[in-house]
This record gives sequence, C-alpha cells and structure tokens, in this order.
Amino acid sequence: MTQHLFILTGASRGMGLAMAQQLLQPGHTLLCLSRHPDDALATQVSGSGATLIQWSQDLADGAAASARLADWLSMQATDACASATLINNAGVIGRIGPLGDADAADLAHALRVGLEAPMQLTAAFLHATADWPCVRKVLNISSGLGRRAMASQAAYCAAKAGMDHFTRCVALDEALKRNGARVCSLAPGVVDTDMQVQLRGADAAAFPDQVSFASLKASGQLTSPTDAAARVLAYLARPDFGTHPVADVRD
Repeated sequence: MTQHLFILTGASRGMGLAMAQQLLQPGHTLLCLSRHPDDALATQVSGSGATLIQWSQDLADGAAASARLADWLSMQATDACASATLINNAGVIGRIGPLGDADAADLAHALRVGLEAPMQLTAAFLHATADWPCVRKVLNISSGLGRRAMASQAAYCAAKAGMDHFTRCVALDEALKRNGARVCSLAPGVVDTDMQVQLRGADAAAFPDQVSFASLKASGQLTSPTDAAARVLAYLARPDFGTHPVADVRD
C-alpha cells in the first residue's frame, strides 16, 4: 500500500492553504474542508500524481461536517491506505475585546469552529477508521495562546486550551487500543496569517497586546505560511509523532 490519505480543514488560506499545496504529492489523496474551495489547488493537482477532493463546508456546523466525513470514510476500502491523517487546522478569532463586551453569537461561533468541530471531526475519524490496519494520525493545530492567557482573547485562548486538553484525553484513549491513533496538538509558532493582520489592526484600547503583535511584524519575527507549513508537516512525519500529545514545532 502506497496511498496516503490526508483530511485537512481550513485549507483555503494561510498555513492551511500552504499545507494543502505541499501535500499534493504522488500517492496522496487530499480531502479539504473549507468554506470555499480553492481554484489554485484545483489547478495545481493536475499532473501532480495526487488526488484532490474539496468540500465546501462551514465548520460552524461541526455536526454536519463530521457526519459527512463519517459517511465518506465508511465508503472507503479499509485496506486502501498506508496511512490516514486528520489535520484540524481551521480556527477563527472573534471580535477582539474583553469578554464582558463580547457578543454571545460571536463567542459561540469561535468555539464551534475552534473546538467543537475539531472534537466532532476527530471522533468521526477515529470511529470510522478504527478497523483500518494502517497508521492513523490526528494533528490538531493549536497555538501558544492555548498555553498562555492573553487579555481580550478569551474565546481563542479557551478554544486552543480545550484543543490541547482534549488531545491529551484522546491520547490516553488510543494508547489502550491495539492500533491506536497517534495524536498531537501542535503549536506552529508565530505565523504571518490573516489572524495576525486582525491582531495588528485591533483597537489598542480594547487589546493591550496590539503593540506586541505589530512589533513582531515590523521586526520580521513572523514565519511565512509556506515555511510554517513545511515545519508542521515535517513534525507530522517524524517517527516519534504522538509521543508528546501537546507540543510546539519549535521544540
């Protein structure tokens, strides 16, 4: 078996798009879940030797996304792949400001996309592939803000902290199984994405750390999405992937 399956959320921009571009290699099947399919990926896959499937999927409805994934996986041959990997990359930063000024719907959306959907997709993936004899991996893209509190970032910090901790729980679950999946919640470093633009452009009166994020950009300390994606995928390919359920790509 030489086919490798990758399922990637948030593949239409930033580091997610860069990962998708780098995963379009011979023998790879890449299933992307994003709000909008990417035309450039559809062009790139031609002649690459890879198979690309793009779903238009709003991850604010994680139940629908996970049900769709479960159905699709159930139709795949259990012995068709040498490996199967789920990469939960999608996330959002809601309105930047103190929690006391937050909108309830905005908070719900941030937590649904950033925590609820990854949990639901992980559950669907693990259940549907439980009898697959191949190597199975779950890579959750976390953040340093899941491990360090920041003012005016309660929803994002909570989502990433929850991602870290549910990954620890899943690691314990899978360790009890004969062919348990390898799981890791990985912080990718500080990446120059649209989220960074949001943080740099926030009202400093509502976001005390705005100056720090602007300084990171001005001083050239941000990693490009392409470089960050390469480092994350290199970590995913390490033979010891999953040894530490919560990690940082810079470790």
